[in-house]
Amino acid sequence: MKLFVGLGNPGAKYAANRHNIGFMALDRIAADHGFSPWRKAFQGLVSEGRLGDEKVALLKPETFMNLSGQSVQAALAFWKLPLSDVTVFHDELDLAPGKLRLKEGGGHAGHNGLRSIHGHLGDGYARVRLGIGHPGHKDAVAAYVLHDFAKADQEWLEDLLRGISEGAPALAAGDGQKFMNAVALRTAPPRSSTSRPEAPVSMPKETPKPVAVDDRSPMQKLLDKFR
Repeated sequence: MKLFVGLGNPGAKYAANRHNIGFMALDRIAADHGFSPWRKAFQGLVSEGRLGDEKVALLKPETFMNLSGQSVQAALAFWKLPLSDVTVFHDELDLAPGKLRLKEGGGHAGHNGLRSIHGHLGDGYARVRLGIGHPGHKDAVAAYVLHDFAKADQEWLEDLLRGISEGAPALAAGDGQKFMNAVALRTAPPRSSTSRPEAPVSMPKETPKPVAVDDRSPMQKLLDKFR
């Protein structure tokens, strides 16, 4: 069994915030793959289902971002899962909007949700870093992440969430590269090779001019020269 954790803040007030893109990713997976209805458990909301051959639980902590580790710790204790079976989806300021990176272990880079998980469980889990861009100055970060995505963001956000959902079975199976490829097909699709090339324009052929046949006898040709 695998545990996917999405980070965010609970309540309608925060639902469309940039900080809640982790929740959005799990909501899309649950909806697209027929997971169970969300239920309250482990100080959060849980939904269960299958991705390919793997049983997967989705967890959205409702402790607010900076206490996310409490919820994750409670879920791991109940299911008796190692930390290596956990993948956390979270917003990433250091990636351009719509970019995604998969990371194993490492620091929390100041992210309060990751900091809390580190404090309760350590760093031996996988992360799906979801790029939201940076406001340009550190003093603007709090207001930026707690603000809704702009209308101009909706297209890339939809492509990113769709790619995550389509690649989720590969992620659950431990195939990170296949997961990344599925996302890339949505967020940076190759140029279409299925469109038919334009038919070459054929120039009209000139009708050859008829060649006159000279059927005069040699004697007649000679006589005609002196006319």
